[in-house]
Amino acid sequence: MKRNTSVLVGVGACSVLAIAAGFVRPPSLQAQAGVPKYEVDRSWPKPFPDRWVIGGLGGLCVDGQDHVLILNRQDVIEGSLNAGHLAPPVIEIDPAGNVVNSWGDPKLLDPRLHSCYFDKDNNVWIASAPSGMVQQYSHDGSKLLRQIGKKGVLDSSDGTAKGKPLNSNAAQFFMPSSIFVDPQNGDVYVSDGEGAGSNRRVAVMDRSGQFLRQWQPEGMDTVHCLSVAHDGLVYVCNRQGARLQVYDKMGKFIKNIDVPWKPYTPPADGKVKDSGGAAVSLDLSRDASQRRMYLINQNNSQIEIIDRDTGKILSSFGSSGHFPGQFDQPHGIAVDSKANVYVTENRGKRVQKFKVAGQ
Repeated sequence: MKRNTSVLVGVGACSVLAIAAGFVRPPSLQAQAGVPKYEVDRSWPKPFPDRWVIGGLGGLCVDGQDHVLILNRQDVIEGSLNAGHLAPPVIEIDPAGNVVNSWGDPKLLDPRLHSCYFDKDNNVWIASAPSGMVQQYSHDGSKLLRQIGKKGVLDSSDGTAKGKPLNSNAAQFFMPSSIFVDPQNGDVYVSDGEGAGSNRRVAVMDRSGQFLRQWQPEGMDTVHCLSVAHDGLVYVCNRQGARLQVYDKMGKFIKNIDVPWKPYTPPADGKVKDSGGAAVSLDLSRDASQRRMYLINQNNSQIEIIDRDTGKILSSFGSSGHFPGQFDQPHGIAVDSKANVYVTENRGKRVQKFKVAGQ
């Protein structure tokens, strides 16, 4: 009996250790050699000031000093404000996790904030859907520097979201979803097609906001995000198509990068359905060659790390839930100069930082 008890105790101890090891480094964090493994940074951000109440978060972006700007849609239920104050639309957080600035004039901004982008001068561009416009602000938000399109006037047959989308050869939009500003010539790239039934295009304007060209990526119901690499390749998110579609700056198709996925719980009727899309939001690593892409796969509530050259998924992290390191409808993603990854959640109403394990 003593011997059997020892065996059982040993097996039990091994089981506990195995379970503990799983919590320390869950399977989703496993990666190939040379690919960074990520863990959530529980110390970031610090608690927000003044009993702020946060709504769903749209996108986010990182500036030249690794400050993170998050877009707060302010969609909170009335009862929540009994316990605090509505947080501002735009919130700037420093690398230590402190709020260092906040701003946002509702008369200028649209409430359904979707994405942002810092240009080479550290000014910030903001896209809202379905606002019909993109805007450029000074870094601190004190000045509206440029607006392309008109607030509340959409590129549709009647100027509203109910009208037929036009995909006009013009600097006007239906549902702008992402922005990139070319540091070489100031051209502004806008993916215009955040929602199904809206425009389905990538539009390019010059630095003054004049329309230059557009293309309509084939097979996209929604054109939900874009990013442009240093080498000129344009990556466009086919949200429901489970792939990235790659073009040159003139809109010439180069290739597809598939983002396969499957439900962990098979549907009862056997018909696999999107719960948000497999290619929702994208950012590129900050190294000179931008070797890696970081993509939100909302269907599986995880981040895919993709080799930009081969299109191979190297690793992933995250799962569905509300504990640190998990996601409830991840929506925006950004990478800083130290390879930290930041993710906003719409339903989860929070932003999380993921750092390379061991740093």
